[in-house]
Amino acid sequence: MGIRAQGGSLAPGRVVGDGRYRLLAQFGVDERAAAHLWRARDGQLKRDVALTLLVGDPADAEAARLARRTLERAAHASKFGHGGVARVLDVLSLGSGVTSSEGLLGVVVAEWTKGSDLVDLVAQRPVAPAAAARMVQALAEAVDHAHQNGLVLGLDHPQRLRLTPDGALKLAFPGPLPEATLRDDVKALGAVLYLLLTGRWALPGGPAAIPAAPHAPTGRVIPPRSLVPTVPVELSSLAVRTIEDGGHGGIRTSAAILRVLDQVAEAEERTQLIKAVGEEEAVAESDGTVWTTKKPVKDVARRKKLAFGVTVLVVATVVILAWGGMMLINLFQGESKSSGPKMNVAASSSQVVPPSGEQPPPAQKPPAPAVGAAVKPSAVAVYNPGSKGDSPGKARNATDGDAVTSWKTDQYDEQFPVLKDGVGLVVTFKDPINLSQVKIDAANAGSKVEIRSADKKNPKLDETKVVGSGDLAAGESTIALQQPQQGQYFIIWITQLGEDDKGKLVTELKELTFLPAG
Repeated sequence: MGIRAQGGSLAPGRVVGDGRYRLLAQFGVDERAAAHLWRARDGQLKRDVALTLLVGDPADAEAARLARRTLERAAHASKFGHGGVARVLDVLSLGSGVTSSEGLLGVVVAEWTKGSDLVDLVAQRPVAPAAAARMVQALAEAVDHAHQNGLVLGLDHPQRLRLTPDGALKLAFPGPLPEATLRDDVKALGAVLYLLLTGRWALPGGPAAIPAAPHAPTGRVIPPRSLVPTVPVELSSLAVRTIEDGGHGGIRTSAAILRVLDQVAEAEERTQLIKAVGEEEAVAESDGTVWTTKKPVKDVARRKKLAFGVTVLVVATVVILAWGGMMLINLFQGESKSSGPKMNVAASSSQVVPPSGEQPPPAQKPPAPAVGAAVKPSAVAVYNPGSKGDSPGKARNATDGDAVTSWKTDQYDEQFPVLKDGVGLVVTFKDPINLSQVKIDAANAGSKVEIRSADKKNPKLDETKVVGSGDLAAGESTIALQQPQQGQYFIIWITQLGEDDKGKLVTELKELTFLPAG
C-alpha cells in the first residue's frame, strides 16, 4: 500500500534513514500519530528491523514537536529490556539520520520480531480463552516491569503487536504517543484481551481492518461473554473492567491483571483437561471387555469379585500377623507370676492397657490457649484501598455490641479478586493489645477473611501482615491467630464474598469481638 510522504511515497524498495534502511513490507498505520509500521532491511548490518516512521511536514511546528516527544520516549525506552518488548536499536530525528526531503519527522528502529501478525490471527476466529489469557500474560508482565521503572510502552494499537513463535504477544513497533500514560498501557491490556476473545477492538483509534467493539446505549462496552458465550465470566469481566475508566471496581494496575489472568488460565486449563478425559468414552466389546486408554479390564461384576477377593486376602493376612504377635508375647512373658499388671509390649511406651473389665479413660484434648476479656476498639472504619463505598457510615455497627445492627459490603456482580483485591474493616485500639482471637458474627456464610496487623490506620495492603485467616459460617466463627500478635491496628480483610438469600455476592458482619492472650 503506497502512502504519500513529503518527499515521495512510502513503498517497498524505498530507502530511508540516510540510505540505510530499505523498506520491505508495511504492517500497519497508527493514524493517531501518523506512524507507519514497516519491516525493513538494514543495509549496513544485513538484518531485518522494525521501523516506526513518523510521517509529517517539517514545517508544521506542532507536528514536529509531537514527533520529538515520541522520539524522546522511544530513546528512553531503549534502556529497557524485556522479552515482551522489541529492543529499540536506534532513534533517528531531523538532522540526525533523517533529512527534511524524506518527508519524515523521525524513525524508531527496533529489532525485528518473528512470528505472526495479530490482526491476521484474530481475523480467522477468536482465540480460546485459556490461550488468550496466556498470550496477554507476557505482555502484562512487560507492562508491570516497565511501569516499575517509570516507562510508558504505548501498546494501545493492535498493529504494533505480534505473536511470537512460542505463543506470547510482543510489542514489535515501540513508540508511545506523546500524551500516552501508564493508565493507557493498562487499558490496552484489557483491549488486547477483548480483541483475542471477540475479534473486535474496544479502544478509539483502532485500524479499519478490525471491527469496533459494540457499546450499550449507556456507552459501556458490551462484555465479551455477550458476544462469545464460551468466554468465562471472570475473563469477560476482567477485559471490561480494565478498559473502562471510572466506575466501581475498575482494574487499574497490571499487577492486578496478572493475578486474575493466572487464576483464570489455570482454571480454564483444568476444565479443558477434565472435558478431554470425559470424552474418552469406553467402547464395550462382545466378550464383555471394556476398553479405555488404559489396560482393559472385564465387566463390573468381575471387578467386584476381584475387589472382594483382595479384601479377604488382606483380612486373613492381618489375622495371621496378630496371632503371631500374641504367640511372641506369650513366649517372652512365660509363666511369670509377677504381682504387677501385665504390660502390653505391642503398645507404645506411653500407653498402659487398663485392667480387664475397665474402660480406658477418654482421650484428653490439649487445652485451648487462654484468652482474656474482650477489648473494644476505640475506632473502626472501612478499609477499601483504591476505592470508595461499602457503607463507610455503618462501619461502627460491627463493634457496637448490638448484633441487631450490622455492616455489610456493597453487592458485587463478580467475586474477588476480579473486581478488586478485597475490602474490610480497620480497627484501632486506644493502647496496643496482644491479640489472640477474633470472633466474627456473620449474617451469611461463604466469606473468607484474613486478620492483618498494621503499623498505622490507613496503610497500603502490602504494608500489612497476615496473622490469621479463616472461613465464616452464618453465625459466630472464631479465628485464632497463628500466635498472639501485639499491635494497635488490625484489619478484618475479606478476600472472598459470601452470598445472601437472593444469591447476591455480599458479606454482612453483625459483630466483631477481639480477645487478647490471657
